[in-house]
Amino acid sequence: MAAPFTLRKIGVPPNSANLTEARRRVFDFFRAACRSIPTIMDIYNLQDVVAPSQLRFAISAQIRNNAHITDPKVIDLLLFKGMEELTDIVDHAKQRHHIIGQYVVGEGLVQNTGNKDQGRTDFLKNFYTSNYF
Repeated sequence: MAAPFTLRKIGVPPNSANLTEARRRVFDFFRAACRSIPTIMDIYNLQDVVAPSQLRFAISAQIRNNAHITDPKVIDLLLFKGMEELTDIVDHAKQRHHIIGQYVVGEGLVQNTGNKDQGRTDFLKNFYTSNYF
């Protein structure tokens, strides 16, 4: 009796042997993320908010933030977290405002329209400048 579907083994890929292999995996992840941008734009209806090139820039900025890391195990961990994030986004595990807040507004792609009111009283001004805010 044959199974109606083939189970896919889900597991963590083996660690990169060296920095060159980890670097190759980063480029592969970037390509996969860029190829999924049109799908993400359609799923979350982002055409009116951001262009695909701006999302590509946000992905590359996330990768460049960790460019100083040279340990292949740490790079593999970050790639695993990135693939998990990409899978969650493509599988629609996040809502539209999560994507906009994290990758559009959070990356500075949308300009801030003004400063928040820092308070009218001295008490509020001191509160806003304290460590508790």
